[in-house]
Amino acid sequence: MAAGFTLVDTLMTVTIFGIVAAIAVPALRDVNDSIRLGQGAREVERELQTARLRAVSTNRPIRVRFNCPTAGEYRMVELIGTPSAPAAADAALDRCSQQKYPYPPADQNPITVPNQDGPARRLPVTVTFGAIKTLEFWPDGSVHADTGGGSPWPVLTSTGTAITVVKKTDTKSITVNGLGKIQIQ
Repeated sequence: MAAGFTLVDTLMTVTIFGIVAAIAVPALRDVNDSIRLGQGAREVERELQTARLRAVSTNRPIRVRFNCPTAGEYRMVELIGTPSAPAAADAALDRCSQQKYPYPPADQNPITVPNQDGPARRLPVTVTFGAIKTLEFWPDGSVHADTGGGSPWPVLTSTGTAITVVKKTDTKSITVNGLGKIQIQ
């Protein structure tokens, strides 16, 4: 008698393997979506931390603009002017342009600003911003948000604000309070 597998044994094994694979693929897609969402939240949180550190270390107000210049992109920019009187050149569309305000800057002369702009960054594919506000970090470590009510922007409350990133129906929030505490929820 010869030892081995029959054709029926092999077909049953392949069928069972196919069924298990068909069940596992959607679960793996969900894991991949969750990883991308977490990656996007961590990248935004890191950019916010960097902006706060740069504002304190350079003694210059730094803003983080979202959906800048297009959806899913964000950029850290040095405020041109003062918080009470921002320069007209500091408009959102102008500051998002890497052609007008390149990274790295053309010079590092502290008299000419901006010198602290960062590169335009992009969220992972299919991850977008939900609720957002442009945030401004001051040299004293406080955080201010654009409320559309003029300048200077008001300091965030102790409960702060949330920047959300979205992937399909899943969301992650990065909370930022007026004292500069930044954390992923």
